[in-house]
Amino acid sequence: MTEQNRHTASEMLAILSARQLKEGQVVFAGIGVPLLAATLAQRLRCPGLTILFEGGVIGAFVEPGKLPPSTNDQRCTKRANMVLGSAEVLLLLQRGYVDVGFMGGAQIDKYGNLNSSFIGDPEKPKTRLPGTGGGNDISSLTNMIVAMKHEKRRFVDQVDFITSPGFIRGGKSRAESGLPEGGMFRVITELAVFGFDETSRRMKVLALNPGITREQVQDNTGFDLIFDDQVSITEPPTEHELITLRMLDPDRLFIA
Repeated sequence: MTEQNRHTASEMLAILSARQLKEGQVVFAGIGVPLLAATLAQRLRCPGLTILFEGGVIGAFVEPGKLPPSTNDQRCTKRANMVLGSAEVLLLLQRGYVDVGFMGGAQIDKYGNLNSSFIGDPEKPKTRLPGTGGGNDISSLTNMIVAMKHEKRRFVDQVDFITSPGFIRGGKSRAESGLPEGGMFRVITELAVFGFDETSRRMKVLALNPGITREQVQDNTGFDLIFDDQVSITEPPTEHELITLRMLDPDRLFIA
């Protein structure tokens, strides 16, 4: 936790991510910071936000202190609008009913491709990761928000494996690969908020977090970043945002 701002990096991720969501949207959220961010937005600004889980829950309303450890946990179902099978929920993606996908990943590259499959040589990987789950479906069919810790080993020039496609090779390559809709919308880290250049589709710094310099962001990134012509400074977390977030996760399972 920083002494200056009195919040952790994970709290910063959740709060900045929550600010990206809008009233009336349908968001496909993963467990952890994505769920916290969606729930925080629902509590503070977007009561009409509909949260979907891969396990089949539509319209989840998570109770404070009862954060589910997985999308199949029964705590997800209380006060939900509907509970379906996983296949039916993924069909909603294909039918265009989901506005935003919200995930994390082990690696992300300059075009927003995510890797959650393995690190290293595919024949002899250094580390095996959980894999895609519904990640490929979500990133292929929605506008994506990614929240992750900012480290050079995570922000790489080219991911070891594309588990969830962003803008693939940049330019028009996503549409040319058969994915005309969606794409990477925002990447949120404890250092900055990123978008993607409209033409090249390369990652671009839109805003720096308080006290962070351009040099810090670039030094922690494994590829050359684009900086927006008018890079802004994000508003620090408010007391109300922090109190609500800590109420949702009193045991600090995800915000430590």
